[in-house]
Amino acid sequence: MNFSRIINILAITIGGAIAIYAQAEEKQDTYLLIGGIILLMFGIYRTSRNIPSKFEKQEEDSFIKSEDED
Repeated sequence: MNFSRIINILAITIGGAIAIYAQAEEKQDTYLLIGGIILLMFGIYRTSRNIPSKFEKQEEDSFIKSEDED
């Protein structure tokens, strides 16, 4: 497992746990909740950055098909 992937998984897990913990208390700690959400979003952003777009493949396929039709 790659080191970057471990960081992403930890950020998502810890951020989600902090956000749930901050929300579960009787008196909510707003700063802790915001920190947990930021950590969660950081992990999700880093994970989604490595996923290729499905539209890039469709554009390449449509270009190749239009070349073959001529």
